[in-house]
Parts: sequence; C-alpha cells; structure tokens
Amino acid sequence: MTIFPAHYSGPTLGEVGEHRAIEAIITAAPSSRNGDDAAVLNHASPNSRAVATTDMLIEGRHFRADWSTPEEIGQKAIVQNFADIEAMGARPIAALLAIAAPPHTPVSYIRGIAAGINERVGEYSAELVGGDLTSGDHLVLSVTAIGSLGGSRPELTLDRARPGQRVVAHGSIGWSAAGLALLERFGRDAVPEQFTPLVEAHCAPRLNPGRGVIARATGATAMTDNSDGLIADLGTIARRSGVGIDLHSADVAPAPLVAEAAELLGADPWEWVMSGGEDHTLLATTAGDPPSGFRSIGRVVRGDGVTINGEDPKYTHGWVSF
Repeated sequence: MTIFPAHYSGPTLGEVGEHRAIEAIITAAPSSRNGDDAAVLNHASPNSRAVATTDMLIEGRHFRADWSTPEEIGQKAIVQNFADIEAMGARPIAALLAIAAPPHTPVSYIRGIAAGINERVGEYSAELVGGDLTSGDHLVLSVTAIGSLGGSRPELTLDRARPGQRVVAHGSIGWSAAGLALLERFGRDAVPEQFTPLVEAHCAPRLNPGRGVIARATGATAMTDNSDGLIADLGTIARRSGVGIDLHSADVAPAPLVAEAAELLGADPWEWVMSGGEDHTLLATTAGDPPSGFRSIGRVVRGDGVTINGEDPKYTHGWVSF
C-alpha cells in the first residue's frame, strides 16, 4: 500500500470523490481547454505536423513517495514526456494526465502533482488539457504529450546518423543515477547537502525548453534523449542507422560533483555516466558545429555499436522494463 508523508493531510480521494478531485487538479493546473469531454487544440500552423508520445510513472518503480514531493513527481512526469517531443525536433504544446490512485490518497497530494505539472508545462508555454482519474492499488501516472513539428525539415528520427557526423549532447550525464544512489544509501533527509543538485536531477529533472527545435533548425539529423543510459540510447541510434559511434572520454567524463559522490559511496562514477539514464539529456548527430546549448561528445564512424576512444565501454547495461 502506498504510504504518503504525514504532512499531506486533509480529505482523501475516497472521501471527496472523483469530481471534486478533478476540480482540485484543474485548479492547480488551469487551462481553458480542460474540463470538457475532450480538448480542442488550435490548428497547427501551415506546413506543420502533430507529434504525440506517452509514458508512465509507477510508484515504487519510477518514484518513491518518501523520496519525492508530489510537485517533483509531476515535474518528472512532464520532463520525461516532453523530452521525447524535443528529441524529434518538435515543440511541446499540450499534455494529458491519467492517474490511478488508492482511495486513501490525500487530495492535497494529487493537487501537488498537478501543481508540479503546471510548473513544467508553463516553461514550454504548454498546458495540461485533460486526462482521467481512477482508483487503483498503487499510484500510477500516465502522461500523453502532444507537440508541433513546424517547417519542411525532416523529423529527427533514430535512423539518420551518418559516418563523419558529430555526436552532440545538451544536459548533464550521470547526475540522475548518482542522485538515485545517494537516496538509496541515505534517504532523502540525510543526503549531504552538497549533493542536493544530484538528488534534484533524479527526483525532478530539468530540460531547457526549445533545444530540440534549435538542433533540428540548425541541421541535426538524428536525436534521442538519455532515458535508458548513454551507451544504450546511443546504441539504439547506431543500430537503427547502421553506423558506429565513438565517444571521447574527456567529453563525457564524470562531473566533479558526480565523482565526489562516487568516492563517498565507493562506486565507479563511469557506471552512472554510461548506464545511468533518466537525465533526459538530448543526444544528437549533426554534420555541422554543435547547435547552441550543445557540446560535442564524439563522432559517428563506420562500423557498429558504441565505443569510447575506440575501445568497448566498461559498462553497457541500461534501464529495461522487463
């Protein structure tokens, strides 16, 4: 059974019922399009296409109520979905939220999730435009994200990397995995204060809005986000494109704070970098210079798989659902 922190008091979902709970969500994440049987979005601009994706967060598997605030859970749900929209080179414009929750869930907790969602969608000038709420044994969130792909350039699919291109990245690598390891060792309240950025990277990752659009506009060819692990996600691009990817160790080396956390925990920070995932860093290939906000981390080469300085990586595993 899901145990909620004691300070989330007040009426529960079972006490107030579905309609009042939905009103609480709409109040926390207001939109003129939310509240009817379906949301009607503005017609896309000429020469544009719609992009859609969906992802789930399950309590105990993707987040823990004793580690994350409900606001952080909502923020994480949006980032992991909007990152997939950005990875296509598109702009997120709306989100739908479906929640399954135990009847004893405090309404204030659900309101907090909606508030976190509202904060993140607001950074994109997007909106939460609808969803569903139902009873369940565990807390489960499912977000559907909708985006707009403008202009005539092709979308940034996984199969368009070519030998000779750069591999570029926007965002941190290994920070979320480091934060998770600290939480597993200390719990949220006892993590040393200097490592707060790593914990926040796991509980409430951030992605600077618009980087995917910029990458596509400046000639990027393929893109994904680092959700399952650096080697695993770049390996998908390599496999789908029929190429190899060689990373430069100096350009993906663990950040000093990550290395400090690894020393404290007796861990290898390179494992977090190569296999950690959930940073939602944008990873792309391009024939030109790194787009604004991106940095070069390697090259696309002839061959197959992912190497580091021409050698097989020490860690190749990543997140898998089964």
